[in-house]
Amino acid sequence: MTHEHARTGPIRSEYTVGHTTVLELRGDLDIAVTPIVTARLDALTACPHPDLVVDLRPVPFLDCAALGVLCRARARIRERHGRLRLVSGSDRLRDIVRRTGLAGAFDVYRSLTDALSFQPRDRPAVPAFADRPSGRFSRSR
Repeated sequence: MTHEHARTGPIRSEYTVGHTTVLELRGDLDIAVTPIVTARLDALTACPHPDLVVDLRPVPFLDCAALGVLCRARARIRERHGRLRLVSGSDRLRDIVRRTGLAGAFDVYRSLTDALSFQPRDRPAVPAFADRPSGRFSRSR
């Protein structure tokens, strides 16, 4: 655990926009901080129809434990018929998700605005990482 984790923790902020909860994480997401992130995500995904955006832009690194936490949150949200979107401008995250075979599992946006403006009722479902002018990552690379 880095001193930054010990002093500030991995949760930078949490707020709501309409019916959507935005959880902004920060710092390295590794095995040392996953219990904190897991507990918060479990609380946020306990209700029916959770609508959650996890902002990973301030996260320079995540390990397999952190990826497992995101997969757990995704499973809990799907069970409750909710939505999960990730925000990251990092090509590194895109590569990690693709290399682990999870490219179709997450909707990943490059900006918070894009993640919050996505309304599935307004357009047909598209796979994660599809080429979109809104800034979503591309699967074709």
